[in-house]
Amino acid sequence: MFLSVISGKPGSAAALDNCVFLGEEEKNSLYEDGDVVVGGLFPLHYSPVSSVAAYRIVFVHGIFLCIYGVFSSRGLRWMQTMTFAIKEINQRSDLLPQIKLGFHIRDSCNDIPVSLRAALLLVNGQPESVSGDESPGKHNGSNLGCAAINRTVSSVIIGDAASGVSMALLQSLGSFHIPLVSYFASCSCLSNQKEFPTFMRTMPSDTFQVRALARLVSYFSWTWVGVIGVESDYARFAIQLFLQESVQYGVCAAYTYFYPVVLSQHALDELLDVIQMSSSKVIINFSSESEMQRILREVQRRNISGLQWIASEAWATAKSLWEKSADLLMGTLGFAIRRAAVIPGLKQHLTCLSPSHIHESAFLAEFWEETFKCRLNGSVNSHSHGVGSDLDRPLCEGTEDLSDVYSPYSDVTQLRVSYNVYKAVYLVAHALQDMSNCKVGKGPFSHGTCADPKSFKPWQLIHYMKRANFSALGEKINFDQNGDPIAYYDLLNWQKRPDGSLHLVKVGFYDASMLTGRSLVINDSAIQWPVGKQVCSLQKGLRKGEPICCYDCVPCAEGEVSNMTDSLECLRCSEDTWPNNERNLCIPKTIEYLSYHEFMGILLCVASLLGACLSISIIATFYTYKDTALVRANNMELSFLLLVFLVVCFLVGLLFIGKPSDWLCRIRYPAFGISFALCISCLLAKTAVVLMAFRATLPGSNVMKWFGAKQQRASVLLGTAVQVIICLIWLLTSPPHATSNTHYHSATIIIECVTGSEVGFWCVLGYIGILACMCFVMAFLARKLPDNFNEARFITFSMLIFFAVWVTFIPVYVSTAGKYTVAVHIFAVLASAFGLLFCIFAPKCYILMLKPEKNSKKHIIYRTADKNKHASMNNKNRYTKSYPAHFTPGGSLSNVEVLLTSLLKTGKIPPIIMSP
Repeated sequence: MFLSVISGKPGSAAALDNCVFLGEEEKNSLYEDGDVVVGGLFPLHYSPVSSVAAYRIVFVHGIFLCIYGVFSSRGLRWMQTMTFAIKEINQRSDLLPQIKLGFHIRDSCNDIPVSLRAALLLVNGQPESVSGDESPGKHNGSNLGCAAINRTVSSVIIGDAASGVSMALLQSLGSFHIPLVSYFASCSCLSNQKEFPTFMRTMPSDTFQVRALARLVSYFSWTWVGVIGVESDYARFAIQLFLQESVQYGVCAAYTYFYPVVLSQHALDELLDVIQMSSSKVIINFSSESEMQRILREVQRRNISGLQWIASEAWATAKSLWEKSADLLMGTLGFAIRRAAVIPGLKQHLTCLSPSHIHESAFLAEFWEETFKCRLNGSVNSHSHGVGSDLDRPLCEGTEDLSDVYSPYSDVTQLRVSYNVYKAVYLVAHALQDMSNCKVGKGPFSHGTCADPKSFKPWQLIHYMKRANFSALGEKINFDQNGDPIAYYDLLNWQKRPDGSLHLVKVGFYDASMLTGRSLVINDSAIQWPVGKQVCSLQKGLRKGEPICCYDCVPCAEGEVSNMTDSLECLRCSEDTWPNNERNLCIPKTIEYLSYHEFMGILLCVASLLGACLSISIIATFYTYKDTALVRANNMELSFLLLVFLVVCFLVGLLFIGKPSDWLCRIRYPAFGISFALCISCLLAKTAVVLMAFRATLPGSNVMKWFGAKQQRASVLLGTAVQVIICLIWLLTSPPHATSNTHYHSATIIIECVTGSEVGFWCVLGYIGILACMCFVMAFLARKLPDNFNEARFITFSMLIFFAVWVTFIPVYVSTAGKYTVAVHIFAVLASAFGLLFCIFAPKCYILMLKPEKNSKKHIIYRTADKNKHASMNNKNRYTKSYPAHFTPGGSLSNVEVLLTSLLKTGKIPPIIMSP
């Protein structure tokens, strides 16, 4: 470096002639002469894993040199954007028409010592050449004189990308009032104009980014987040601001952790242990893409999933992270600086690299060799990467084409930092234009003087830069009193395309120029989440003695929800609603009743219709064989009545299916009670008539006159009339009705029929039980009647089934609720009806259909007579003692014959049975 530095102060010629350059000659730069030469610093080398092995700075002959590192194609695009903007301005006739801009660009290596050396070379210049017979190692300097380097001096520098590097440059160059315009340094500390009066930037301050991040986590109710950052001024100031800002939104940090720039395995283990031990799954990381790449690699090795990453603007658009960590980064949210949709002509400028340009520029030559993994013939690239030597690579064939490969260099889909570089160049250009427009006597300096645009002092340029106001690509550019632009950020969501590639989707924005309540706009529906939002949507239980952000998520009580995230209270749902699984929303309760559309309803409906159809088919069968001995001998009229009432019983089951209503409930229970009363009354009449007919054997007895056809009908009607009266009283006093039961099951509304009066329901059921008991007793007494006529045994069996069904029904009915109660009721009705149908009529249908030879008058009478004669001989003494002398023991046989003969002829029981 030169012993003297341009400070803007006049000096003698002797002093100028004493300029001495110290150190090695540095040829790796990009230079183009002009009336005003704009300096540029770009991080063209960096380390992806922040390790000493991949990135090394050495100290040689008192000078820090960047020996090797990973080449940054992205940084090269930024550099090329600067050269493009300067060439574009030089071609314009409306901007600086009398001034030609030049550039002098160097590599900062993203390192403070190297950046300082490069910056001093920019502002002091460098000799055009060194004596060829003298190597740098053989001398400490070269006496070329200051005149040899005057044209290469830069009065303004565009750079650097890192906040820490920019601060170091300002502290070194600030005393000489040399303006520094950064395109990516965002630390809020740089807004201090008292400490850094010559600093400006086209990158918004972290103050705005932190506000946007605090609003973002608050918007999604992420009140418990982890905050990490690299050991740098950028991360320290950003995290400090975030902790202060987040308190206003009720957001707290579960932990804050700073990790070193050089991420050793021990440092990574400590960081990942902190992340794994915390309950927070939302992590905000203030770092560059190189540190983030190493962290992701370790997260993947430990198989940690379910993390919601929040990216700072430093890596919010770093596509290089996606290649190996797509699954970990899917759903990432981050704020990125404003993007230019297109910079006209930039794509062509980047891709149209001529062989002469590549061979003349060490930066372009290195990019070409790293992209295509080959070696240019006569390459000016002096950098070496990796373990092996780049000299071993094959020679480039000359057919390489950038359109055949993907490179961040030629990717112009996310022109954000590049756009900032573009605006930084135009800031300098418009400041020079304003300087050119100055009129003598009206200038801003002492005595109204103006500065010469081709020969000005650096502090004069910063005066115009602070007041610049211009437009670039349709965007109005202006700066506040701190030299910061008005902040605008795009909220990006990292989404995976079907082919697995990264798609950065804009899902919102933050505009600092708008009112606080409207500055953040988010389109929730467009966001792709990794594992869902991380929120506590339950009741917040505060921990005693700890900060307000330290709390436990306590589930709301049954029937309550917390519809405000982190609420201290729960709200009770209405009667017809119930909390969802997350208990943050009341949803309508499930309505339950026995429907025709569900399997159980369909099954019972089919059973009811099947029973009715069987009964009707038996009626048809009996009607077809109505003149046969078997049908006429079984009290044909009561048999037909019984079958009709059984059809009604089966169809009554359909009244219990479907959505209950008041009228349906009022029909359902009386229809059930009356239909069964009719059936059992018919059975009771049949059993009583047969029993009395066989018992009425005394001479002169007229008991059977009370069991004729009219009396049988009257007994059926009388037995049913009692049930009808009970039902009428029930309906008039406290009728059944439909109701919505919300108490039995919390999340279900059971629409059911309630009895209205439990006494009425049990009276109906009890009366049916009384009739059944009477029928069972009479059938039991008639169990020893002749086989071919005797129905008593079958009636006994049917009543036993009836009792078994209804005795089982009672406890099940009482202990169930909802549609299952209704199903049990229908099952009891169908089971008892099927019991009556099969027990009583199945044997008769068997004879009618399959044993027609037994369906004859002779078979019935004689077989019955034989059985009764045998019974008469066994009971001779009993008959002899019981009856008068003129009524012989054989009288019972003659009465059976009379009875059967009458039935077979008329189908009716004779009113009086007399002995011959």
